Amino acid sequence: MTDDGTADAAAALGSALADLNRVLRRSTSRRTGRPPLSDAQVEVLRLVERWPAISVKEAAERLHTAANTVSTLVGDLAGAGLLERDRDPQNRRVVRLRLTPAARGRIDEYGAHRRDLLLDALDRLDDQARRDILRAAPHLHRLAGVLADQERGDQQRAGTARREPERQP
Repeated sequence: MTDDGTADAAAALGSALADLNRVLRRSTSRRTGRPPLSDAQVEVLRLVERWPAISVKEAAERLHTAANTVSTLVGDLAGAGLLERDRDPQNRRVVRLRLTPAARGRIDEYGAHRRDLLLDALDRLDDQARRDILRAAPHLHRLAGVLADQERGDQQRAGTARREPERQP
């Protein structure tokens, strides 16, 4: 890549997204009066929301995290009343995960507060800045997908590189 300022702009974008995430989490938690969930806990809840009845093992694979780490997060979330753990009727050794009504309510509440915070902040920007930011949302989603695909590829290559020496005599 030629350095036409893209590297600096990419660094500024990463910094801005991190700042935005941090401020939204802090402000949303303050509005709800609840302590924030960790990023890892939120990832598990979002995954279970997208994939109801996912197993702990499947969740670990999708999150590219050790099963025992996901199991600990699931235990904490279940203890907080946000996840239900049910045994799979076909294989009693497998635990299936579902959001509780409390988790759904919390997700909806947090989403509404985040939306309201963003709407309030967007109203304070000039029209052009507001339009540019709103137009960027689909592109940011695609960028997140590209990064997720890249991460999966990197992890698959790293896993293959680790396993290959084990197969050699």
